[in-house]
Amino acid sequence: MALSGIVFAVTLLTVQVALFSGFSNSTTLPIAESSADVWVAAPEMLYFEGTLPLEYGTVAKIRAVPGVARAEALSLGIARWRSPHDELALGRIIGFDPGGKLFNPGNAAGATLKLLRRPYAFAVDATQLHILDLQRVGQSGVIGTLPAHLAYVTRGTQPIVSATFFYTSLETANAYTPSALSFFSPPGSAPPPLESTDPIMYVMVQAKNPAASAQLAAAIQHSIPHVRAMTRAEMLATTRDYWVKRTGIGFILSLIALMGAIVGVAVVGQILYTSINEHFHEYGTLKAIGVNDGYLYGVVALQASCMAVIGYVPSLAFTFAIRGIAAERGVDILITPGGALLVLAAALLICISAGMVAMQRVVRADPALVFRA
Repeated sequence: MALSGIVFAVTLLTVQVALFSGFSNSTTLPIAESSADVWVAAPEMLYFEGTLPLEYGTVAKIRAVPGVARAEALSLGIARWRSPHDELALGRIIGFDPGGKLFNPGNAAGATLKLLRRPYAFAVDATQLHILDLQRVGQSGVIGTLPAHLAYVTRGTQPIVSATFFYTSLETANAYTPSALSFFSPPGSAPPPLESTDPIMYVMVQAKNPAASAQLAAAIQHSIPHVRAMTRAEMLATTRDYWVKRTGIGFILSLIALMGAIVGVAVVGQILYTSINEHFHEYGTLKAIGVNDGYLYGVVALQASCMAVIGYVPSLAFTFAIRGIAAERGVDILITPGGALLVLAAALLICISAGMVAMQRVVRADPALVFRA
């Protein structure tokens, strides 16, 4: 029964830590899908989805900066989806060059990626199919007033904090972007190529020398006015910090993880306190025959450590099972080696601390009470 309680407490703590890690990782999924060394955005950029547009002509200007090996555009737009059964959904259109090298959602094969070159073709994460009222590849719906055809399905590309991501070519994304002209676009015609004044959101840059990406970012920002150039690490940190520090979601998940730790301390403390009370006379006898307090504390610490380690193993297995169930619903419960070691250390600390507190009654007791009883 004691181990069952510890398994419950440690599982609760493990899931909460893994959920927070998964949330932090999920917010940066689109950035992680790119191999770009430098990201160029508008100076007002807050996080990946919160920024102002650049002009497509900025790509050519960046390609002319010394040290740039490759530069590709990435666009963001709003998707108003209507399914084959006239069910509505809102999403985000992410446009990129299917023939490029710097962005590949889901690490699709080259032949699969080329499917997005077809007019009004898109890809979407498998967890979003039920939201879009779709069952298989090849089905179609409508985005705005234009057709939308599901070309292939990705996996692990949908952030839990965002609306559905529709991955398309730059031309298709530009056609889907709400504008005065999009309502007059013939549904059957191919989207026209982008012009230099068309809006994009980011320019992804590959450096000739990846080790000097910070210097390249500074050079781009100096050469081209009114842009913000960030290294990959800075882009990841900016987006992650926005969600974790500047929104209520990060605070709530942090609070839940803290509450999980508090519940774990309470459960384990009660279990060890009960166990020590059941053997109060044995501990008191040891104290009466001259065993010092340090030895008694060591006995309890060893017992608590063994219970923590034994309870940790099944709790980790339960967490992996929960992770599999959550993944089917698009929720990422990320169990990293660092996170697993952190939970193990926390479990040891919780169990040992609870044991030390519970032992106070024994070390303060008068040994005569044992024999009087």
